[in-house]
Amino acid sequence: MLAMGSEEWELYPSSFIGAQVIDYGHVSGDMDDDQSGDLAVSMDAVLPDDLLEKVLSFLPVASVIRSGSVCKRWHEIVHARRQTWSKMVPQKPWYFMFTCSEEAVSGFTYDPSLRKWYGFDFPCIEKTTWSISSSSGLVCLMDSEDRSRIIVCNPITKDWKRLVDAPGGKSADYSALAISVTRTSHQYMVAVARCNQVPSEYYQWEFTIHLYESEINTWVSPFTELLIGWRGGDECVICDGVLYYLVYSTGVLVNNNEHRHCLLMYDLSTRPTHTSLMSMAIPVPCPLTCGRLMNLNERLVLVGGIGKQDRPGIIKGIGIWELRNKEWHEVARMPHKFFQGFGEFDDVFASCGADDLIYIQSYGSPALLTFELNQKLWKWSLKSPVTKRFPLQLFTGFSFEPRLDIAS
Repeated sequence: MLAMGSEEWELYPSSFIGAQVIDYGHVSGDMDDDQSGDLAVSMDAVLPDDLLEKVLSFLPVASVIRSGSVCKRWHEIVHARRQTWSKMVPQKPWYFMFTCSEEAVSGFTYDPSLRKWYGFDFPCIEKTTWSISSSSGLVCLMDSEDRSRIIVCNPITKDWKRLVDAPGGKSADYSALAISVTRTSHQYMVAVARCNQVPSEYYQWEFTIHLYESEINTWVSPFTELLIGWRGGDECVICDGVLYYLVYSTGVLVNNNEHRHCLLMYDLSTRPTHTSLMSMAIPVPCPLTCGRLMNLNERLVLVGGIGKQDRPGIIKGIGIWELRNKEWHEVARMPHKFFQGFGEFDDVFASCGADDLIYIQSYGSPALLTFELNQKLWKWSLKSPVTKRFPLQLFTGFSFEPRLDIAS
C-alpha cells in the first residue's frame, strides 16, 4: 500500500465547506529607513474580485477547493459565488472506487487531470448495493431496499436532496436509474425503469417508466408495456432526450445467432403512451456480458464483455460500440495486454464514463483502466491506494463530473 505521504496520492477533506480559514492580518512595526521604499505588495491585494475569480476558474477543482483555505477573501469567493464556477474550464470526470461490504461506504476518488487519488467520503450512500447514476455534476442514488427512496447530491459541495417518493412501491424485480441534467438551467430529470414478473407467467414481464422533473417536483408514469419473452434489468441511461434501456431474453436460445440482449428507446420529449418499444428494439452487436450504457457528450456508447461463441457467459475480451442512426458501430476493443493486466479477470466487471472518458474496473481487483474516446487511447490510472485484503474481496465504483456550480 502506498504511504500517506506518497507523491502519488494524497488526502484532502471531502467536505470543503468547513475548511479552515486563515486570516492574514496586516503586518505592523518599525522598518529601517533603508528599506522603507521596498514594501512588498501581494498580487492578491491588488487583484479585484472578478479577476481573482477568473484566475481561479482555470484551476482544477481540487486546487480551487484547497484555495478556499488560504484566507477569508478566497473562502468567500470559493464558497459564496456559485455562478463564478459555471465558467470553469471543463473538468474530466472523477472515479469513486470503494469495496463491496456491509460497512459504511468510503473509498478513494481518482482525478485523471492531476493523476492523483484522494480520500473521499461520499455523501448519502449508505449501502454499496444502491443504484447510481450521474450527470453534469449531480449524482442520483436509489436505495436498494426501498426503491421509492431516491436522493440527488453534489458530491463535491455535499449539497443533497431527497426526492418525493417514487411511484411503484418499495420493491421491484428489476429497477434501473438514470439522471440527466440540463447544463444551462441546472434543471434535471430522473428516470426509473421498473420490471416485474407477471404472477404465474414466467415469460411475461410488466415494464413501467417513471419520470421526475426537478422544475415541478413531481413524478409521472407515462408508459407501461407487457414484455413477452423479455425482461428488464438494471441498466438504463438518458442521452440526447431519449431513455435507453437494456432488456434480456428469458427463453432458451434456439441457436447461437439469436440475440440475448436488446435496446429499448423511449423519446422523453414526445412521451408516447400507445406504442410498443419492443417492436422497435435494437439488438446488441454481439453476445455480451456486463453491458453498460453511457452518455458521452450526447453520444450513446455501449461497453460490454464479448462472449465466446459457444459459451456466451465467458468473455474473451471487452468491446466499445457507439449507436449512430440506430446502428451499432465498433469503436475499439481492449488490447490483450490490458485485458491480461487485470490478472484473474472474472466474467463480471464495472464500467462507466462521461465526457469522452470511459473507466473499466474488474470487480475482483482495484486496478483501474481508462479509455479516451476521441483519441482512442488506453491508459492505466496511477496505482490505487485501495488494497485487496482477502481473496474474495470485491471492488466497484462509478464516475461523476466534479462541479462547484450546481445544486440538487
